Amino acid sequence: MTARAGLIGAGRFGRFGGRYVPETLIPALDELEVEYARLSADPVFRAALDSTLHHYCGRPTPLYYAARLSDELGLKIYIKREDLLHTGAHKINNAIGQVFLARAMGKQRIIAETGAGQHGVATATAAAVAGLPCEVYMGAEDIIRQSLNVFRMRLLGAKVISVESGTRTLKDAINEALRDWVTNVATTFYVIGSVVGPHPYPTLVRDLQAVIGREARAQMIEQAGCLPDVAIACVGGGSNAIGLFHAFRDDPVRLIGVEAGGDGLGTGRHAATLVAGSPGVLHGAMSYLLQDEAGQVRETHSISAGLDYPGVGPEHAFLKESGRAEYAAEDDRTALDGFQLLARTEGILAALEPSHAIGHLQHVAPTLPRGASVLVGLSGRGDKDVHVIARALGEKA
Repeated sequence: MTARAGLIGAGRFGRFGGRYVPETLIPALDELEVEYARLSADPVFRAALDSTLHHYCGRPTPLYYAARLSDELGLKIYIKREDLLHTGAHKINNAIGQVFLARAMGKQRIIAETGAGQHGVATATAAAVAGLPCEVYMGAEDIIRQSLNVFRMRLLGAKVISVESGTRTLKDAINEALRDWVTNVATTFYVIGSVVGPHPYPTLVRDLQAVIGREARAQMIEQAGCLPDVAIACVGGGSNAIGLFHAFRDDPVRLIGVEAGGDGLGTGRHAATLVAGSPGVLHGAMSYLLQDEAGQVRETHSISAGLDYPGVGPEHAFLKESGRAEYAAEDDRTALDGFQLLARTEGILAALEPSHAIGHLQHVAPTLPRGASVLVGLSGRGDKDVHVIARALGEKA
């Protein structure tokens, strides 16, 4: 393994980021960096991408004032409805962008990893639109938890590869996808699903998801007449959160990321990387991760497959250490409470991932002035989680 210094744009967020990858991947990363910079500045490519995001995916997504939830918590709560996008989550923003890059670069095959299945569904969808074959690596445990999304991927023409190693979750799916990419790097494009991995992926994915925050910022000014006091989103790898936060980085807006507390921080069964982890290298980048005294990656747990990951994007690590953003952890029970709260007050079934942020609202509300405006990133809808939620609540679905 090797670290690469002196990259275009440094590839660093403070001390975090960089490239810690086998030498065989350096040419592919260099190519991706150069081609991404070129195509990002190409008006024809940008127009095609923007048109697809609008006419096919459903951008811009609405900003919804949650009146009943606001009354209950004593806040003014605005929800950015990424759950209304085609395929049901923010993941399509990134997948469409990367698959269009792959096609423009002449790549012949798409691979991806997925945890909750939403990135896999989004990548399979984008590959179908682009006419490229697609294979998705998914942990065997997540295949059980997210069987609906597995079926959706197969309906879309993708091959779903079950990963039986390790904890059989997202971390292990990424490991297998990286092994595939090393072997087939000349013909294959790896669509990474979050702001993780070696440079330029954290920046590339951030840029593709930054549309969330750009839209939300303009919508807040138009609808509320002001910027939010607080912007809050769930954090696993962190793409939906960084997509929301990025537009407000220079504004006096409090940024809060909410990680998965699992069974509770004291139990060790959680995925609260920024809250309870430490700096190290995982999946090609320096960031925070959950590791033991020997530097071995620890097992994680969350009721939410999309947050069940022992690392986090390096830009989030930088935001934490710089003090620009703050991070909290909420356990499985609070996520279930958040899911039920939003369903009861607003008739919205959120995914378990953003339900952590909704649950955290109940804890942060007493610390805010009454009537403070809060922007919540609702990264996905809850169809995929209904059976998991039903079991957790002792119901039948």
